[in-house]
Amino acid sequence: MNLPPLASFRFFTVAAKTQSFVKAAEQLHVTHGAVSRQVRLLEDAIGVELFDRRNRAIFLNQAGHLLLNVTAPLFDQLEDVVYRLQREGREDVLVLSCEPTIAMKWLIPRLPAFHEAHPNLQIQLLAAGGPIDFARSGADLAIRRDDFHWGSSVHSVKICEEWIGPVCTPPNTPDKKRLDKLSLLHSKTRPMAWDNWLRLTGVDLSGSIKVDYEHFYLSIQAATSGLGVGMASLFMVQAELESGQLVAPYGFIRDGSTYCLLSPKAFDESSKCNIFRSWITEQLDHYIELMGGELPPTANSTSSTPRYFLSR
Repeated sequence: MNLPPLASFRFFTVAAKTQSFVKAAEQLHVTHGAVSRQVRLLEDAIGVELFDRRNRAIFLNQAGHLLLNVTAPLFDQLEDVVYRLQREGREDVLVLSCEPTIAMKWLIPRLPAFHEAHPNLQIQLLAAGGPIDFARSGADLAIRRDDFHWGSSVHSVKICEEWIGPVCTPPNTPDKKRLDKLSLLHSKTRPMAWDNWLRLTGVDLSGSIKVDYEHFYLSIQAATSGLGVGMASLFMVQAELESGQLVAPYGFIRDGSTYCLLSPKAFDESSKCNIFRSWITEQLDHYIELMGGELPPTANSTSSTPRYFLSR
């Protein structure tokens, strides 16, 4: 027998997963009527109804469930292969998924140097954090902090340790041993940042006021605007520290987490991934050296090198 058109199976699969022609239409960027027609064409072609239709709602029936068990993994595998072929066919473009704050505050300002060193390789940035599906995102690499488990199928290499510390505008500089009665800026994307720092330093937070922000970079921007004391990563506030917009009264300490470069395959299997791995590792090594390594800040230092790190 001749199979119905592949498009009708695709429309059916999305409708079956969402249990709604309307939601399927939104995902497929077509009209509700187009989804309904394609599903009806499929049902007519195979001679079996796949949905029970009641009160303008649809419910997958037994035949529909049987077909979905076949079409769903089929389209997942098809998408995986297409994404893989697209990545392999774009050797002059490296798709990089990166946490938004470090992308904006550290990586993007350094990309001109990368393009100058590698003019034939363009970086396409995807702003995202947390777990990543390389097949669905189309990313070649991802920069992530190791605050989640990414599984044994993902290849990873450590690129640097995380250094954190409170930052604020100069007029809001707190007493060195206390942060009481101050607004402490928290973020939902790093909810334990202040707790981790307190555990490592023992600074008194009693009486402080907690102010929540949706994202880490919003809490840093709020600190820059004088709205309180924010917990920041050194990599994300370098420019503000050097310009004097922000001060770091306690310096920065390692919080035990690291930034890693993730890949769905071995780095040596892709020349462009190897190029980026070498470049970002060199950049971060150089950055740590410029920032003074683990030397504590010295009040009377005449060195022009910033000393932002504190030993734990």
